[in-house]
Amino acid sequence: MGMLSALKRGLAKTKTVFSASIEAIQGQTAGEDWESLLIATDMGAAFAARVTKQIKAQGGTDKKRGKEILREILIATLLPRQSDFFKDAKMPLVVMVIGVNGTGKTTTIGKIGGMLKNEGYRVMLCAGDTFRSAAKEQLAIWGERNDIPVVSKVAGADPAAVVFEALAKARAEKTDILLVDTAGRLHTKFNLMEELKKIKRVIAKDTQQMKTLLVLDATTGQNAVGQAEAFNDAVGVDGIVLTKLDGSAKGGIIVRIAAELSIPIAYIGVGEGVDDLRSFDARTFVDALLD
Repeated sequence: MGMLSALKRGLAKTKTVFSASIEAIQGQTAGEDWESLLIATDMGAAFAARVTKQIKAQGGTDKKRGKEILREILIATLLPRQSDFFKDAKMPLVVMVIGVNGTGKTTTIGKIGGMLKNEGYRVMLCAGDTFRSAAKEQLAIWGERNDIPVVSKVAGADPAAVVFEALAKARAEKTDILLVDTAGRLHTKFNLMEELKKIKRVIAKDTQQMKTLLVLDATTGQNAVGQAEAFNDAVGVDGIVLTKLDGSAKGGIIVRIAAELSIPIAYIGVGEGVDDLRSFDARTFVDALLD
């Protein structure tokens, strides 16, 4: 399935809200209608107010013209955040994948690993989430499915020690890209952000080529923005994966993330299938939302 078709299917719930609301927009109430629509899809009150003001200023009381103006603004907002995460990256590269439990982090790692291998990269996975039950087994399934080696230890092991071992193995086997899974919620005697900082220090001592990829769940709406800010403050975020865009009518959260955070958007997830994780393309996303 093509990117546009996949996005239209995945954004169906958000698109339905857009289509119904745009159809209802008319006359003197157009300004308020546009603002309500943008807020309803979780684009954020500040963004909604700014866009509504621009639509009014450019004569967008007519819904067709208003839609054209909205398209231009959305593309202008999203395009600077579009990122080809692995393009021009120096090898070997270590990618620390972070995010709270439930975002689809481990599944995302498995899918990205498969894509990278199909592109010719030598890939290895590290099961650095030693606290979540079945995280190691879940990653092992993805490794077996894609014929990618996985480094892991027993449940409850020190995550930094697992990463240290994986770095040594990746170096010995001349791996191009090591994808490191991390915990999203640790046992009460640990602090999540401090543990992630520790892992980052271990990686930094071993290699200069490192990136951090944050996985966010689109269905959490504005909470995703808060998570991004917290992780970025703690360990820095080089790219975002926004999953489960198909699961909510609030797919506009990607616009809020782009408008409020200076973090590139690398991938979006629009379904459960292996092919439903796609590189983010701003124009295609806007086309799927508005066409």
